[in-house]
Amino acid sequence: MSVFREGFLWGGATAANQCEGAYLEGGKGLNVPDMLLGGDVNTPRTFCPHLEPGVFYPSHEAIDFYHHYKEDIALFGEMGFKCFRLSINWARIFPNGDDAEPNEEGLAFYDRVFDECKKNGIEPLVTLCHYEIPWAIVTKYHGFADRRVIDLFVKYAVTCFTRYKDKVKYWLTFNEINIGLMNAAMGALYGLGLVQDEDLARTKPCTLPEIKDVPQQRFEALHNQFVASAKAVIEGHKINPDFMIGNMICHITWYPLTPNPKDILEDQKRDSLCNDLCGDVQVRGAYPYFAKKYYQDLGLDTSFMENEEDLALIKEGTVDFYTFSYYMSNCVTVDENADTVQGNMLGGAKNPYLKASDWGWQIDPDGLRFTLNKLASRYPGKPLMVVENGFGAFDKVEEDGSIHDDYRISYFKAHIAAMREAVKDGVPLIGYTTWGPIDLVSAGTGQYAKRYGFIYVDRHDDGTGDFGRSRKDSFFWYKKVIASNGEDLE
Repeated sequence: MSVFREGFLWGGATAANQCEGAYLEGGKGLNVPDMLLGGDVNTPRTFCPHLEPGVFYPSHEAIDFYHHYKEDIALFGEMGFKCFRLSINWARIFPNGDDAEPNEEGLAFYDRVFDECKKNGIEPLVTLCHYEIPWAIVTKYHGFADRRVIDLFVKYAVTCFTRYKDKVKYWLTFNEINIGLMNAAMGALYGLGLVQDEDLARTKPCTLPEIKDVPQQRFEALHNQFVASAKAVIEGHKINPDFMIGNMICHITWYPLTPNPKDILEDQKRDSLCNDLCGDVQVRGAYPYFAKKYYQDLGLDTSFMENEEDLALIKEGTVDFYTFSYYMSNCVTVDENADTVQGNMLGGAKNPYLKASDWGWQIDPDGLRFTLNKLASRYPGKPLMVVENGFGAFDKVEEDGSIHDDYRISYFKAHIAAMREAVKDGVPLIGYTTWGPIDLVSAGTGQYAKRYGFIYVDRHDDGTGDFGRSRKDSFFWYKKVIASNGEDLE
């Protein structure tokens, strides 16, 4: 008998900007990722506030899910998915973000997607904002720095809740809402839609770290997202009391590199700020005790944290379940000479006990068990869900078309085994969606070559490929895992 509960939500996760393509089709407006060019593990992605003619933008066609959704969802159904996490592209519903009426063609597209999910016995899990802030909101309002964007987001959320109230039960408000605390460059642009006037005036591409960061604005914008999320939760429950509306945290699990007490203290601080601050606001309904001092130590005016109306909304609009991404762990040390590694949004000190992927992400399945237990202890009784976990790698297509990705199977096997032990520990885990069940565009590098999927897509970093789909060895392995409810990992 499986340790995972009956009805456990096995599946996979994608984001509209990384898979849909059709970037101006069906009335869609531009959004932030549409303005980003590609890179690789050694070359950072670049940004330009104006589309460059004759330049390849990875998200503009992505893997063309917009025209292949029936085929793709059928493949997910063949694997036995119980759940498919996807995002609605905000600019497909409100092309300028502040339009008086929603775009019916965009709404109808997601109707068809959800109907296809139902046909295949798959429960949709919908992220409302997965780095898909409409570009017009960036240029007109400077993203969530403007409090008017709170209600623009809530209007968008209510539109989706109302339209799909009988088709979607599980919702997430903002993807990796804590990115603005961890990575100023990506957090400001991707997560919060912040670009200063001087950067909007650029005529040539620049790297994301070159974009000017204004910490006061960034932290206030994050606060505005907390309020927007809370208001959306409140309104969503009015529309359908059976909705389950969650948050989504980019969980970077940290260990002290050494027993040095200074490493221990630095580790505690890093974990609290990167992981706990946003989780506490959205789950407990209040800023944690350490937040104000941290902000003040940065020289910020913290009066925005004292708005009584905002704090009341945050307290009322807490989430129903906690979801998070987990890819790797990092170490923390005060030793400036320690070896370092890359990571999801944030790198750290190298852990001598772990191996890393081709992109330098340390592989640590035991860290997932550790993280699940930590979260279950911090938020007792709150259902948990792992909504991103995956392994980006170079895949080789053999002459007969087969793809032998044992390395991916090994990664998932170890992480699901660790997850199983966490459930035995008593963790209230309700689901698991792997990142990129089908190859898609990497958010960090803009690459196709960094492949995550169980399903291969014939699309490459130079823009070539016919978008053909094929099954990797891991496709058949994950199908077996789901059929056994996580018991058969061989």
